[in-house]
Amino acid sequence: MNFLPFLSSLTLTVLLGACASPTQPTTTPNQQPTNNEVETHTGKSTISSAKRDPSSLKELLDQVSRQQNIPLVFLDSGFKDVQNLSQVKKLVAPPPVSFQKNWRVYRSRFVESVRIRAGLTFIEQNRAALEAAESESGVPHQVIAAIIGVETIYGRQMGNFRVKDVLSTLAFDYPEAPNQAARELLFQNQLKDLIILCWQEAKNRQDAFNRCLNQSSSYAGAIGLPQFMPGSILQFATDGDGDGVIDLRNSRRDAIFSVANFLKVHGWQPGMPIYFPVIQNEQTQAKIIELADGQPIAKITVAELIQLGILEPSNGDLLQGGVEPGSKALIVDLPSPGVNQEPDILYVVGLQNFLSIVNYNRSYFYAQSVAEFAQALGYQNKSALARDQIEKPGPAPASKNRSTPAKAVKKDSKAKKSSKPPKPSN
Repeated sequence: MNFLPFLSSLTLTVLLGACASPTQPTTTPNQQPTNNEVETHTGKSTISSAKRDPSSLKELLDQVSRQQNIPLVFLDSGFKDVQNLSQVKKLVAPPPVSFQKNWRVYRSRFVESVRIRAGLTFIEQNRAALEAAESESGVPHQVIAAIIGVETIYGRQMGNFRVKDVLSTLAFDYPEAPNQAARELLFQNQLKDLIILCWQEAKNRQDAFNRCLNQSSSYAGAIGLPQFMPGSILQFATDGDGDGVIDLRNSRRDAIFSVANFLKVHGWQPGMPIYFPVIQNEQTQAKIIELADGQPIAKITVAELIQLGILEPSNGDLLQGGVEPGSKALIVDLPSPGVNQEPDILYVVGLQNFLSIVNYNRSYFYAQSVAEFAQALGYQNKSALARDQIEKPGPAPASKNRSTPAKAVKKDSKAKKSSKPPKPSN
C-alpha cells in the first residue's frame, strides 16, 4: 500500500502508492510510491557502491539500539551484507519534465480482464474472511479485494527487492530532488520501523531477525499482499486469522482484515458511495476547473454542487437520495494526453470514501482505479440508506468551513501529523 503523502513525483506516488502508510513528518504515509503509471515493479535489483556513507547507517543502528533496547550485535549482524540498489534510485527519481499523466493508460493496467477474473476468484476463495471483515469494518468486501488486486494481483507481484536494501538505499542515498532531505528522513523512519517490526517478530532469534530484514518488498519497501510499509504494519495491520502472528505475505485473512482496518481508521463511511460522475457542460465547466484544485480536502457540500449544476438529484446515487446534502466532497481531475498538447480531463466528485482510499495511496488515479475495479467485482457505488432516512436537500449552506480527511488513529507515539496535506500526484 503505499505510505507516503501526496508526493510531488508521480513516480514516488506509484512506488509508495500501493502501500498503506502510517502518518509521518511532512508526509502522509499510507502508500508506497507508484511509478508513473504502472503497477508494482518486480524486477531484479542492481547493486551500486556509489554515494552512500556507511557511517550514516551505523549511526541509525546505534540510535535504534539505544532507544529500543535491541542488542547492537543483532543489528550489525542483520545489516552486515546490506546493499545499495542503483535501480531503486532510478525508479523513485522524478519523471522528466515532458512526462504527461495518463489516466486512460493507468486505468487500463488495473481495470482489465486478467485482474478482474483473478479478483472474482479471490472473492470466492476467501468469501468468509472478506464478509467477516466487511461486517466488522463497514468496508465492502469488493473494495478490500480490489485494493489487494491492484497492489499485487493477489500475491503474484510482491516485489523482488530485499526490504532492508531498499529502505537503507532510499534513507541515505535518495536521488537528487527538491525534496530529497524530506524523502530521506521519511525512509529513515521506515527503516527504524522495519527494525522494530523484525525485532518484535524475531523474539531474540538472529536467524528470524535476518529473515525478516531480508524479505522481499516493492522498490519502495512495501511488504506483502496488501503492500504495507513497515510503519503501517506496526500501526494498522491486524491478526485476521487469530493465530497470534500478523503475516501479510502468507495469510490472506491477515491481509484482508488489515486493509479493512486501514480504511476504517482513515474514515471509511459504511453504506456511502465512493464517487459520483459530474454534469460537465458549458455552464459548469469553468466552476469544475476552479474546484479541481488538486488538494485532497473535501470542502464543498453535495447541496452546493447540486446548486452549481455539477450534480443533480437524478445523477447517480442522488436519484435515491442516500447521501446527505451536507456531505462534503471534492472535484477530482483525471487527465490524459489530448490533441494539440491539450490534456483530456475526466472529472468526478469524490466523497469521504474516496479520500479514505487516497490515504492508502496518495494518488487520485489509484483511488479511482480501486473504485472502478471494485465495481467490476460487483460493488454497488451507491448509498445503502433509503430516501426517508435523510433530510431533503435544502438551500446551499453559506459556511466556508473546510473539512479534512479523517486522520489515522495513532498507535505509535512517534507518528506525526502533516500540517498541510500535500497535493495528490495522480
